[in-house]
Amino acid sequence: MSETESIINDEDVDVVIAALHSDVSSFMEQWRPFFSRFHLIIVKDPDLGDDLQIPDGFNYNVYTRTDIEQVLASTPVQYINFSGYFCRYFGYLMSRKKYIISIDDDCFPAKDDKTGILIDAMDQHITNLRTPATPKFFNTLYDPYCDGADFVRGYPFSLREGVKCVLSCGLWLNLADLDAPTQALVPDKRNTRYVDAVLTVPKSSLMPMSGINVAFDREIIGPALVPGLRLAGEGKVRWETMEDIWCGLCAKVVIDHLSLGVKSGLPYVWRNESGDAVASLKKEWEGMKLMEDLVPFFQAVKLSATTPEDCVMEVAKMVKEDLGSSHESIGLAADAMVEWVSLWKAVQS
Repeated sequence: MSETESIINDEDVDVVIAALHSDVSSFMEQWRPFFSRFHLIIVKDPDLGDDLQIPDGFNYNVYTRTDIEQVLASTPVQYINFSGYFCRYFGYLMSRKKYIISIDDDCFPAKDDKTGILIDAMDQHITNLRTPATPKFFNTLYDPYCDGADFVRGYPFSLREGVKCVLSCGLWLNLADLDAPTQALVPDKRNTRYVDAVLTVPKSSLMPMSGINVAFDREIIGPALVPGLRLAGEGKVRWETMEDIWCGLCAKVVIDHLSLGVKSGLPYVWRNESGDAVASLKKEWEGMKLMEDLVPFFQAVKLSATTPEDCVMEVAKMVKEDLGSSHESIGLAADAMVEWVSLWKAVQS
């Protein structure tokens, strides 16, 4: 068995939970069969006033506003604010494990639609990360390393070894991850289709990553999972945020450049109803407009650095020069990327 296929020990994994709600009891209990194997990092949104309600029987560390302020006292930042969904990145920063699995606190274990059995999202993420990705040539029979699949006829043998998979993007049932205009137009639309498949995202293809249900190799690509883009007037629901989409764009160009891989598909989680798309439309909504400029920019990015940290710095410089003057929020995101690399190096050392 190759190094990429070696079994990942549970002690090598941190599960990071961004707590945007004070009562996480139901969330924790439903995940108990799967979370109980791992060490948990729970980051309380600094804007939450009430104490977290966490049931007994888990191995975890909780980080609060006080902990965040203590870390930032020695390495001050001006452009990174670990509030809202950004608080998950503080968990990434504090982890010392090789792998991180991150699940939003409004998500619960999904059920296999054929068997009714709860899906072990932890196990599937680990499977995705421990088997190679195949970004250089598309396999039409899905991920060839999954049960029941293989390399299709015509797939070059020289490419079948694949590359190291460093990012696993899971999906979700029920509330689809739509933008506010789309969800407002089809308010009753729900994702009910469980597709039993994993795909490697092809090299040079961008993707709108969602932090709802992801896992990654912290040691290899951790610095490229960057907090950055905060929209004017954004709130605490996914329709109003772009931080994880920005993170995915940055991470993908770095991953492609370093000849690594990304998988998408399984595992699924069940996402609860949250927020009001129509109310979100009434706020200053930048995200959809920005994507029209961000996609061609990232498609044109060419890197020369050899480490994730230096790649992020290269991207930040290009963002600042090419987009910063016309979009204030993107200029600030570039500044946040530079701060993130400095903070990562300081804390990890």
